[in-house]
Amino acid sequence: MIGKLDQALAFHEAALKLGAQRQQVLASNIANADTPNYKARDFDFAQALQGAVGRGNPATPSVPAPGLARTTAGHQAATGANGATLVAGAPSLLYRTGVQGGVDGNTVDMEVERNQFTNNALRYEASITMISSQIKNLLTAIQG
Repeated sequence: MIGKLDQALAFHEAALKLGAQRQQVLASNIANADTPNYKARDFDFAQALQGAVGRGNPATPSVPAPGLARTTAGHQAATGANGATLVAGAPSLLYRTGVQGGVDGNTVDMEVERNQFTNNALRYEASITMISSQIKNLLTAIQG
């Protein structure tokens, strides 16, 4: 029974985790809009979600994602663009290609970043609404 519940909620769990990670990346881009030579970053949400759902499905064989090994206590943990510790299997950040480059080498286009930020926030809210509805339906089925 618990396995069925996990399967029912796994997609939305992965979508929420990736949505939160993407929101941090986009917020980092917006925060660094005036930083000279800053390169805007993002990741392919659809591909990352497909990979996350595929790894979580025991019926789908998957190769574990390579992680960074700390072989000595003196090694520092790898960090992403926003300072968060990188996790094996996390989506790989890509550089966003700008339509119009800045004189200072900054590739952040505030119009694009605001649109992506808003789009990601709406998708996140939609996932929360859908998972809430799914939980209510499960509770109705359990309670009769």
